[in-house]
Amino acid sequence: MVRRKRLVMSALASPVAAAPVGHTSAAAAPLWRLLAPIWAMVFLEFLAMGLPLAVLPVRVHGALGFGSFVVGLAIGAQSWVTLVTRHRAGTRTDQHGPRSAALRGLAVSVLAGAVSALSLAVPDPTASLAVLLVGRGLLGFGESLVITGALAWGVALAGRERTGVVMAWVGIAMYGAMAAGAPLGAALDARVGFAGMSIAAALAPLPAIGAALMARAVAPVGGARLPFHRVVSLIWLPGAGLALAALGFGAIAAFSTLLFSDHGWPHAALAMTAFGAAYVLARLLFGRLPDRFGGARVAAASAAVTVAGQAGMWLATSSAMAVGAAALTGLGFSLAFPSFGVEAIRRVPPQNRGVALGAYAACFDLTMGFGVPTLGMIVGAFGYRAAFAVGSFAALAAMLIALGLARATPRA
Repeated sequence: MVRRKRLVMSALASPVAAAPVGHTSAAAAPLWRLLAPIWAMVFLEFLAMGLPLAVLPVRVHGALGFGSFVVGLAIGAQSWVTLVTRHRAGTRTDQHGPRSAALRGLAVSVLAGAVSALSLAVPDPTASLAVLLVGRGLLGFGESLVITGALAWGVALAGRERTGVVMAWVGIAMYGAMAAGAPLGAALDARVGFAGMSIAAALAPLPAIGAALMARAVAPVGGARLPFHRVVSLIWLPGAGLALAALGFGAIAAFSTLLFSDHGWPHAALAMTAFGAAYVLARLLFGRLPDRFGGARVAAASAAVTVAGQAGMWLATSSAMAVGAAALTGLGFSLAFPSFGVEAIRRVPPQNRGVALGAYAACFDLTMGFGVPTLGMIVGAFGYRAAFAVGSFAALAAMLIALGLARATPRA
């Protein structure tokens, strides 16, 4: 009798129990088929984010006449809104299901592109900037809902034991879309102007809605939900590891071009290209390692590679050395998100998975919102190399956190 009761409880806790009545088991279909619509949804959402990347600074600085601080404000507005709405996105995902959160986020992202296009109809530069910032904020809210819903959706379909694979492939969709979106947005701006590019960004999430409707639905997981502060207390240590590891990415994104320029090195763009190529390659080749060997162990190894990459950027004496170090950083940072993420998800019950994923992803937002500006102040005082010195020490701290997690017994 006791054994039968345990089997029933185990079945209720499984990912399949979260599926609506009438659906077959997730194990009955290949994993790629289950996740493909979610991958497509994330790609199209982040394509809408990538299209304005190369065009927005030109619009704010060149056409509207604002300085570099306002350019940074326009770029960062999306990330700030994403950060403050992660909790809401996670709560909606847990209470109403990931499809509901994702569809709402895609609709908000469509509206964001339309508002950005409308900013051209406002003749006053300050008012036009205000409308543009509203559009950027809406896009941040849409991203928060879509990515939180997508991660929770993928984990529910694939099972918690394949969390790392889900996060790895969602990351490929995100960064692949951003990489493709920036040059495409610049080409659209040159041909049809900022309004045409913004309309294209508004249209991109529309087919993503179809992809979301095609994906297998999962119902919200029942049971008593932990309060938000309790969820944060369970995942803060893996989140801290992610935040520290992400500082190397922020250093390369913000200061690698300036480092090359300061030393008169050629091919500055190759640093970011090498980082991105190594990042995607590592996800493709090693995306299953966190699930196979444990998130903490892989996170420790990834952080160690990131330490070497950032130290290489710090001590580089040539363009080739810096490009190689950027690639090494991309190789190491690539598995940080899924590896620490595996550790975070193992520590929360299924009914709090959305909130946990939102809080975990917010750790990356914190680095982009606070860590990178802090690096800017350090650079102002000590030069561009200092950003990568700090990045290497931050990655070392992330490695120590991962080693501590590997020794600890994870809580379920």
